[in-house]
Amino acid sequence: MKLALLQKIPAGLFLCMFFYSVTTVAQGNLLVTPKRIVFDGPKKTQELNLANIGRDTAKYVVSIIEIRMNENGTFERITEPDPGQVFASKYLRFFPRSVVLAPNEAQLVRIQLINYNQLEPGEYRSHVYFRAEPDEKPLGKEDPLKDSGTISVKLVPVFGLTVPVIIRVGESTAKVSISGLSFSIASDTTPGINVVFNREGNMSVYGDITAQYISPQGKITSVGFVRGVAVYTPTRKRQFRIDLNTAPGINYHTGKVRVLYSAQANAKTKTDTLAEAEIALH
Repeated sequence: MKLALLQKIPAGLFLCMFFYSVTTVAQGNLLVTPKRIVFDGPKKTQELNLANIGRDTAKYVVSIIEIRMNENGTFERITEPDPGQVFASKYLRFFPRSVVLAPNEAQLVRIQLINYNQLEPGEYRSHVYFRAEPDEKPLGKEDPLKDSGTISVKLVPVFGLTVPVIIRVGESTAKVSISGLSFSIASDTTPGINVVFNREGNMSVYGDITAQYISPQGKITSVGFVRGVAVYTPTRKRQFRIDLNTAPGINYHTGKVRVLYSAQANAKTKTDTLAEAEIALH
C-alpha cells in the first residue's frame, strides 16, 4: 500500500484546526498536532499536522528516534531498548522525510503502521523527531571578518521536537497509583505538590492532573491543572511537581489538597479517574 501524496493545508484553515485542538505541541517556530499518536485499533495510517508560526521559511528533517523516560520525567536518547521496552520504529513508515514551510504554511506528515501481523501482544514505542535545519548562507554570502587576526566562532542553535508514536496490541493491564505527596514552596513564592506516579502492567499510562484545594469547611476549589502527563514503559515510577494557584480564601497552611490523575475524555468516552490521593496541610 502506497502512502497518499503529501498535502498542504491553507494556513487559515490550519490555524482554525489548532484553535479547536487541545493536543498541540510547539518548539521554536514549529507547531505540531496531535502531540502523540496511538495505534490501538483498525486504523493503520495517521497524520501529524505541522505549521510554521515563524516569520522565516524553515526546513525540518523528519526521522524516528528512541527515547528513555527517567523517573524524574526527563528524556534520554538511546539506541538499545531497556528491559521491558520494545521499539515501534521497524513497524512504522512515514512520509515525507523533510519539510520546507514558508511562514504561516502548514503541511501533513503521514505515519503508517506496517507488518502488523508480526506484532506480539504488548506496547511498542518510538518517537518522530522534527529537527530544524540551520539557515546556511550561500557561498559568497558569508559575513566578512572585520579583523583577520581573530578567530570567529558562530554558534547556530538547532531546535528539535519529538512526538511519541505508540502501538498497542491486545488488552491493557496498566494501572497507576499516586504516592509520596508532599507540599513545598518553590523559590519562596510558588506553592506546589510533589507526587510520585506508580505504574503497573504491560502498557504506559497517560492523563491529565488536577489539583483541588479542600477548605476545612469542605469547599472544593480547583488550584492546578496539567494536561498530558505520561508514564511510559518500562518506567515504573515518575516524579512530578504540580504548581498551585494562589487566590483569596485559599490558605495552604490548613485544609487538604486532592490530586486527581484522569484519562483524557473524547467524544466517545467520559473522563475516567485513574488514580487520586490527598494530603493534609499544616
